[in-house]
Amino acid sequence: MTQKHSFLSENYDAFLRSLKERIYQAQVRAVLAVNSELVLLYWNIGREILLRQEEAGWGGKVIDQLAKDLKQAFPQMQGFSSRSLKYMRTFAEAYPDYSIVQEVLAQITWYHNIALLEKTKSPEQRLWYAQQTIVNGWSRNILVLQIETGLFQRMGGAVTNFERVLPKSQSDLARQLMKDPYCFEFLDLSQEAEERALERGLVDHIRDFLLELGMGFAFLGSQYPITVSDKDYRLDLLFYHTHLHCYVVIDLKMGEFEPEYSGKMNFYVTAVDHILRRTGDEPTIGLIICKSKNKTIVEYALNDMQKPIGVSTFQLKRNLPSELQNSLPTIEQLEIEVSTLTSKDSR
Repeated sequence: MTQKHSFLSENYDAFLRSLKERIYQAQVRAVLAVNSELVLLYWNIGREILLRQEEAGWGGKVIDQLAKDLKQAFPQMQGFSSRSLKYMRTFAEAYPDYSIVQEVLAQITWYHNIALLEKTKSPEQRLWYAQQTIVNGWSRNILVLQIETGLFQRMGGAVTNFERVLPKSQSDLARQLMKDPYCFEFLDLSQEAEERALERGLVDHIRDFLLELGMGFAFLGSQYPITVSDKDYRLDLLFYHTHLHCYVVIDLKMGEFEPEYSGKMNFYVTAVDHILRRTGDEPTIGLIICKSKNKTIVEYALNDMQKPIGVSTFQLKRNLPSELQNSLPTIEQLEIEVSTLTSKDSR
């Protein structure tokens, strides 16, 4: 008995963890499969409504009648209201290609798809945001936030010298990951705040900052110390990018870009390359984030630099009246609201 008890104490916990992980993975696969089938069902219903309205001349009132009949036939199911059926029709009309629905849109929830229909007009943008949602695992509210802050337009907007100083494969990816402007609306800072206040705010809200930077950034520290020839220097922010496989140095400036900033960043990037970079790491990248910039001045400043450097701007809270800003729901409140709606529709 003692031997058996000893065996259990040594192996049971690992065995239990393994089983729990398998059960969890099976649950996730089941939820994803159900979601996929639901989205495909809604697309098919919407397509059938469209076809009959186009070919048989059915009017809009048929949707109200159809909603009543479906509710009567499936009283235990929600999601067949007139409004929901109209969303299905709009969904099928927006995406006539079934393969796109099956391969991309069925991988995100119906609530994500409704947000895409409501918040975007361009098919190209809808598909791009859907793909980014899958890659980054965005909740519906994060997706809405990214749309409303114009992420599609901001991606790849930084002025850089990447194309000239990096290999093409590295250059293309690095350029795509740099935004302009970066949205720091989660910070409660005045436009006159100093650089250290901006840095402290970003560190204090590191989760929001990492979300804004995008997938792959790993935070290594603020005021990160490096020593060159017995002299100490500090980097505003240091990251490692897991997709680019390189260090990323970020320098924050509360004013307009000045040419000397690029020289200072060139020094920082060189120092990180010599001190921190290891075998397998790609060249370190520098990113200067300023309050404003003149594109021509930036291009001139980076023209002869041999280290990869980009320059972007940032924006703080949008100019909403203070009483309206205070009345806006928080991300946490929106998450609770959507979770409640989701649980209602799943019953």
